[in-house]
Amino acid sequence: MRGRAIVIFDHSTRFALSALSPRVKKLIGAIAMLIWIPLYALIAMGFGVHILPHAGALATFLYYAIAGTIWIVPIGLMLPWMNREKGK
Repeated sequence: MRGRAIVIFDHSTRFALSALSPRVKKLIGAIAMLIWIPLYALIAMGFGVHILPHAGALATFLYYAIAGTIWIVPIGLMLPWMNREKGK
């Protein structure tokens, strides 16, 4: 099977996702947010607990300041998709 690629996201999948109604997109987005935010928080805290005890106060502050704002990037990318009208 050399030379074959597995395509997970093709044109038909993109069309199927864009054909969803805004109401369904908002439901999917809300569920994704409810899963993403606690999962991200646990990962960020776990990383901080294991890596940062030996770091200085400035490094700890910077880590939590950056980690505390980065969670919004995936959600910010998902919001336009959630609010896009059907078929666009």
